[in-house]
Amino acid sequence: MDYEKLVPTIRKLALEAGDRIMEIYDGPDFEIKSKSDDSPVTAADEAADKIISDGLRAAFPDVALVTEEQAASHDLTVSTFLIVDPLDGTKEFIKRRGEFTVNIAYVENGVPKAGVVYAPAIKRLFYTLADGRSVEEKGSFDKEQPGEISPITVSTPDNRALMVVASKSHRDQATDDYIGQYGVKDMTSAGSSLKFCLVATGEADLYPRLGPTMEWDTAAGDAVLRGAGGLMINFEDHKTFAYGKDGFRNPFFIAYAPGVLLVK
Repeated sequence: MDYEKLVPTIRKLALEAGDRIMEIYDGPDFEIKSKSDDSPVTAADEAADKIISDGLRAAFPDVALVTEEQAASHDLTVSTFLIVDPLDGTKEFIKRRGEFTVNIAYVENGVPKAGVVYAPAIKRLFYTLADGRSVEEKGSFDKEQPGEISPITVSTPDNRALMVVASKSHRDQATDDYIGQYGVKDMTSAGSSLKFCLVATGEADLYPRLGPTMEWDTAAGDAVLRGAGGLMINFEDHKTFAYGKDGFRNPFFIAYAPGVLLVK
């Protein structure tokens, strides 16, 4: 993969998709449909998916593409691929809570090597550079010319007073019980893949997920986290998290700053 080409491409596509999502978000009431698994989908999901998919296929025609909104892609058997969640946090979008993201990632041999996470409603943009380091960009988000970028890095956590982030829409007792085994200073809830980015920037130390997710939900955030020095592992056995799994389904996981002393 030519990362010097990939990074500006996925950044631009995320911004373009974000613009279209916000047009719908700020407009009149939008139709909400249900997919086969009863999860909601809106015109914003579909419009963003078309922008991103068309752009990726034009730029990287020889790289497999997996995207949440195209069911046929879920049957692929691949270890190197582009993976897209055009609107992660559809429930946050529907409730107009703002914490939804555009996610694009590149996975090579099961490892997320590059990714962009863009939260258009709250104007936060995170991505990996060509050398793998992660940054947050501030400014006007010009499509062609990046603004001010700042390197991001995970925290050096105090294990007696951890900052924990958990899902806003999928919080359960098992998650609370797990978190309860740590010394916690503060716990916050966040929607979508923003949770990975909060760990990547040091705003949180630990993000456990004891619930179902798909690879398109996590790949971009995982890439940003890894580029900031963070880790993501399987919850059950603490083994390295890998992509290209059957059906692109994820096991439970833990995303964290390496200094966190994990409970087993």
